[in-house]
Amino acid sequence: MSGHDDHDEIGDEIRHAVEAPPTRIVVIGGGMAGLVVARECARPGFAVTVLEAGERFGGSVAPLELDGMTLDAGAESFATRGGHVAELISALGLDDEVVPPNAAGAWVRNGTRSVPLPKAGLLGIPSSPLAKDVVAAIGWGGAVRAYLDRLIPVLKIGQERRLGALVRKRMGAKVLDELVAPVVTGVYSADPKDLDVDVVAPGLNAALTRLGSLSGAVGELRSSAKAGSAVLGLRGGMWRLPAALVDDIRNRGGELRTGAEVTAIEPWREPEPESLAEAAVEEAVGAGEPVDETLPARWTVRLADGTSIDADAVVVAAPSDAALRLLPTAAPGLAGLAELDWPTASSVELVTLVLTDDRVGSAPRGTGVLVADTPGSGVRAKAMTHSSAKWQWVAEVAGPGRHIVRLSYGRAGRPAETTGLPDAELRAVATADAAEILNIPFPESAVEAFARTPWTNALPYATVGQRERIQRVRDEAESVEGLEVTGSWLTGTGLASVIPDARRVAERVRGLRWRALTENLER
Repeated sequence: MSGHDDHDEIGDEIRHAVEAPPTRIVVIGGGMAGLVVARECARPGFAVTVLEAGERFGGSVAPLELDGMTLDAGAESFATRGGHVAELISALGLDDEVVPPNAAGAWVRNGTRSVPLPKAGLLGIPSSPLAKDVVAAIGWGGAVRAYLDRLIPVLKIGQERRLGALVRKRMGAKVLDELVAPVVTGVYSADPKDLDVDVVAPGLNAALTRLGSLSGAVGELRSSAKAGSAVLGLRGGMWRLPAALVDDIRNRGGELRTGAEVTAIEPWREPEPESLAEAAVEEAVGAGEPVDETLPARWTVRLADGTSIDADAVVVAAPSDAALRLLPTAAPGLAGLAELDWPTASSVELVTLVLTDDRVGSAPRGTGVLVADTPGSGVRAKAMTHSSAKWQWVAEVAGPGRHIVRLSYGRAGRPAETTGLPDAELRAVATADAAEILNIPFPESAVEAFARTPWTNALPYATVGQRERIQRVRDEAESVEGLEVTGSWLTGTGLASVIPDARRVAERVRGLRWRALTENLER
């Protein structure tokens, strides 16, 4: 065969590869991770189907319709680190909708005192223990004890894996209980004594060893961070991001289904012919008659309604309980994941109040208050966000005379004690908490509207030992070709963690097609 003939044959092979049937991808879970994977895969050569067991997409990035307004029922902002969220927002044409929060910052409540949270810190750990805002928060006694960190030799303590133990040894109980605990409980839904330092503050232990003090290590990590707001939001609410993703996936030809609960992921098996007609088709195939060129699938995804979908690749982007139930159905080697000692998810309940007392608008409590878990607090909420003070767009939507606050219930290690309360009782509790936190004795009649939003997927991602469990899930799932797993239970909550992981998963899935086409060409 001449070189020209070789060239023509290769050209035919490439044209055949391009015209080959699309790679069928099923994404299980329509939260942010699943939507990002679907968008990245919804392109020529791929047929994407998203299966969401619930009735809406977006997971914990959700809208709340309340008193004529559309607010956020879950995540209200995104971390700017890495630039991953901003890049996605730009790709979806929402650049002009990005807004910064009020720079006033949060406060912290210790007992019955509310003071501004010290600004020059990391996870509540101060970089300057004797700074005025630190003294104001924990008193001179607590600040002086924290300053002793500068004098304690590192080798006397050694490297500590647990955040709570590290802070207590270096800076004392005041810093731990009144600054660090309120911050990390809100961020990680876990007690600081259970958190892995290397997960929640990468580089902190190394900097401590190098510089000789925890405060110095915090200062170095802060100085290396990029200037600018650590978080941003979207005008109108973060819920607009998953809504834009859904629209974009559909515009790219992807299919999205709600109410589609998956019961199993099984290796695909060629069905046995059930009739003489089907047998005749098989005989025709054997005789070389023209047939459908669709390749055999790798997987069959079974749904609760009795239907099934054939797939070449499956991405499990469901919450941990569903994912750990489904993964063992895909391959015998994953059976051990069903018995994995996975921590129980924390339950959190958010209560949104629309208040009409004008004194709320001038309450000197910054953008919200973190509540330390100390006796005598008189408050059951673990935090309160003053949404109409934090976000200008919320104040504009609320209009004159209305103020939006959001309270969070459910501390690490125990269920939200509000879960079983009737609406009227929870409304009264939240109203009393808001009045106490804001130090404004407004009556319950000042509440124009109320809404409750329970969340049960607040997993202690950063607890000690969880990193090893997560790595086991990833390693075992990735050993099965055509099966991927992603989601906040593996990456940690926050879009800045979820989005890059989902994009890496999508890239591996897309690679399956080109590996298969290359193998065909090599034959």
